[in-house]
Amino acid sequence: MDLTQLRYFREIARAGSMTGAARSLKVSQPTVSVAIKQLEGSLDTTLFQRHRGGVSLTASGEELLRHVDEVMAVLDRAVERISGLDHDLTGSFVIGCHESLGAYFLPEFLETVLRDAPGVTVTLHNASSSSVLDAVVSRDVHFGIVVNPHEHPDVVLTELFRDAIDVFVAADDAVAPIDDPRAYYGELGSRYDDLEGARSYFETHPLIYPSRVGECVSLLGSLADAGFEPPRRLDCGDFGLVKSLALAGIGPALLPRRIARHRTPQRLRRLHHALPVFEDEIHLVFRADLHRTRAANYLKEQLVQCAAAMPSVAV
Repeated sequence: MDLTQLRYFREIARAGSMTGAARSLKVSQPTVSVAIKQLEGSLDTTLFQRHRGGVSLTASGEELLRHVDEVMAVLDRAVERISGLDHDLTGSFVIGCHESLGAYFLPEFLETVLRDAPGVTVTLHNASSSSVLDAVVSRDVHFGIVVNPHEHPDVVLTELFRDAIDVFVAADDAVAPIDDPRAYYGELGSRYDDLEGARSYFETHPLIYPSRVGECVSLLGSLADAGFEPPRRLDCGDFGLVKSLALAGIGPALLPRRIARHRTPQRLRRLHHALPVFEDEIHLVFRADLHRTRAANYLKEQLVQCAAAMPSVAV
């Protein structure tokens, strides 16, 4: 049996005759008759009693009609739901990013979505940038926010903003605030005015950093080339813990500028403005064949707008 046969069957039951059903369905009467014969054959039963005035349902036909009505109602709801996905702000989506990146990027985005699009459900997937990119490729994540992604033939990369991993230390309590980000990350915002003072601090305190982050390892090499070698290394698995230890004055820390700034502006300062940094590019990633429903386009636009409105860190 197929849906066409069931639709013909339901219309015959409604019309009370093959001819009336054919007229309503805009098909020929023999087409309707053949479809019903095939349906009765597949079910091995008689669905209609034929008489001079038309047809009437048998007991088998009445039982089938109850189920057909249920099936058609489900299909109608499915069609309505699918149509809504394309035209309404509705749907379920997974957004992936690293916890530390999401901590400063996602709150404003989620506040806007929850307020303006109550029909959109967002689930967060927290993992490393490489894992998030893999999850986008495998269709487990709809949108990813990743750091320094590699190109993939199935994925669209859209740059959102830039950042830089830098060397930060706790600021003096009496330090004057600096609002201009270029000045804050420049000479005026450095914890030490002279390079030798910065070196002395660096060489007498443990360096705090997450060794699992390849960009931090690369920056360590650049610092060594500049003559900055830490006496000890305190390896942490998470940027949040790195930041907490730096704020406590344990030692210099390798942190992205946006993480260092988040919720604690001015409390961390660059060790010295002349030290090397590792520049990061943060991208929005999604599959090129992502179904562009209204809700999907809305989320993409909100992610881009949220990134555009972020304060500068003067990379």
